[in-house]
Amino acid sequence: MALIVQKFGGTSVADADRMREVADHVARTVRRGDQVVLVVSAMGKETDELLRLAGEVSVIHPGREMDMLITAGERKAMALVCMALHHIGVDSESFTGSQAGFLTDTNHQNAKIVDVRPDRVRASLDAGRVPVLGGSQGVSTDNDVTFLGRGGSDTTAVAIAHALGADACELYTDVTGVFTTDPRVVPTARRMSAISFDELLEMTATGCPKPAMRSVEYARTHGVRLHVRSAFTWQEGTWVDEEVPDMEQAIVSAVTHDTSEAKMTLAGVPDQPGVAATVFRALADLEVNVDMIVQNVSAQGVTDISFTVPHADLARAMEHTQRLATEVGAGGVTSDDSIARVSVVGAGMRSNPGVAATMFETLAAAGVNIQMISTSAIRV
Repeated sequence: MALIVQKFGGTSVADADRMREVADHVARTVRRGDQVVLVVSAMGKETDELLRLAGEVSVIHPGREMDMLITAGERKAMALVCMALHHIGVDSESFTGSQAGFLTDTNHQNAKIVDVRPDRVRASLDAGRVPVLGGSQGVSTDNDVTFLGRGGSDTTAVAIAHALGADACELYTDVTGVFTTDPRVVPTARRMSAISFDELLEMTATGCPKPAMRSVEYARTHGVRLHVRSAFTWQEGTWVDEEVPDMEQAIVSAVTHDTSEAKMTLAGVPDQPGVAATVFRALADLEVNVDMIVQNVSAQGVTDISFTVPHADLARAMEHTQRLATEVGAGGVTSDDSIARVSVVGAGMRSNPGVAATMFETLAAAGVNIQMISTSAIRV
C-alpha cells in the first residue's frame, strides 16, 4: 500500500462536474489499495474574484483580513470535494491549514511554513478516510489564519507529503507535465518524462509557471518525489526526482522565458565597499525581489550596477533608489520595462563546454541584442 498526496489546482475543481471527476479519480486510487491525502485550491478564478471584491469595498487591505478572505476559497472547495467523495461512497473529512497542523510565520499574504504537525491528518488516514486539505493556508505563531501566497497549494501538498512520509506527491494541473519550452510559443515543445529537482528549480525561477517554485525548493530540500500531470487526461506526466549520477544528462533540457521583469541601472556608483549593500538592503526592506545583478568593471573610481525587479515593484523601487542615489553619490537611475529573459537549462551543461557560445550565436543570428548575462552550473 502506497501513500499518495494528490493536489488539484483551481481549473481542476472549477465546477461541480470537475469536482465529481476528481472524486472519481481519488476513488479509483483508493480502490487499487493506496491511501490518498487530497489537497485542493480555490475553485477556478475564485481567488481573483475575492481580490476584486476587496478592492471594491475598501482601499485599505489589512494583511490579516486579506488572509482570512482569500483562504475562504480553499475552504469552500475542500468541503465541496468532500461531499463529492461521500456521494460515491468514499469516507473523507476536510481540514483547514490550521487543523492539518500547518504552523507558519506571521508574514500575511505570503507566509512561510515553520512546522507541520499532521496528527489529525494521520489519524484520519488510520481510520480509513481520505483527508481533504485546503491548500495555501496555515496558522501563524500569533494564532492568525495565514495565506502562503499564489501557488501555495503546491507547497501545501509537498509539505504534507514530507510530514507524512508519502511515497509520491502528484501535482495535477491543466497541462500534461513539464515541457521543454512553452508549448503556447513553440508548438513542437515536448513533454519530458523525467527531470531533476535542480533543473526544474532553475526552470521555475526563470519563467516556467508550474509547479510553484517554492514547492520545488521544498521538495528538493526534503527529497519528496513529484509527479506533475494533467487532471484532464489523467495520462502519465513528468516525474521530478534526485539526479541519477551515472545517467547521461541532456546538455540542454529546457528553454524558458520571462517577460515579467524590468531592468534598473544605477550609474556612476562610487567603487567602494558598502555601496551595493546599502542599495540592496533598502530594496530588501521594501520587499522588492531583486533577481539578476550585473556590476561593470570600475573605471575612474565609479561603476554601474544593473539589476532586474518585477514590473509590479518597478515604480516604488525607482522612487526609493533615486533617493538612495543621492545618498551614495551615484550619477542617477534609469529603467527599462521592455526586456525579456531567455534561459537555457540542463544538467549536462556542467560537463559540456560551448553551450553559452551556441546560445549567443543563435541570438545574434536572430538579431537579438544581449543586455545582461547571468549563469549557474546548469543555466545560462
